Amino acid sequence: MKPWKLYSALALLLAAFGGGLWSGWRLFRPARPQTQVTAQLILTALKDQGFLVTKTYVFDAPVTIRKLSGSAFKDFFMGQTITARGVMEVNLGIDLLRISERDVTVAGDEVAVVIPPASLFNVRLAGPLDLKNEQGILKRLLQNEDGYNEALAQLSSRAEAAARDPELLKRAGEAGREQLSRLLKFVAPGRSISVRGAGG
Repeated sequence: MKPWKLYSALALLLAAFGGGLWSGWRLFRPARPQTQVTAQLILTALKDQGFLVTKTYVFDAPVTIRKLSGSAFKDFFMGQTITARGVMEVNLGIDLLRISERDVTVAGDEVAVVIPPASLFNVRLAGPLDLKNEQGILKRLLQNEDGYNEALAQLSSRAEAAARDPELLKRAGEAGREQLSRLLKFVAPGRSISVRGAGG
């Protein structure tokens, strides 16, 4: 027998054997275990996220803190005026730890989740704090303070109040529903997902 005929027969035999193995594996491979989607599974996946930040807002407004008695004489010695400006970052989102099992419904191929309203996550200074501190002569000598902490507290308080605007909270809630819908499509693939706010 010629060598090329032998090699051809051998290659044909190997191809048939490989094809048979592949076909057998495709036909008789073990089925992938289907994960049972339950309310508890959904709840665990959501709580693992903790707080979901959905919107970040930046506020830049100056504050002035005046510690004056009303007497020009007293204020010359003990008065204080602090002027500060800094960029404050406020993060809003959905506290997923507030979701309970009664807020999650799994019925057939439908998953429905009720989420709490958007709320404040944190307020922080994003960058330097520009601070100007004018103090009376005696105050500078006896009770000198730069006013940094007080100014930062005022800036934080104002930024927080601005972020609690109903329109901003509404946008954060809408973004939260969209993000959670995308997340739940991974947790419960092939299911119909419905995410709505409490009372809406």
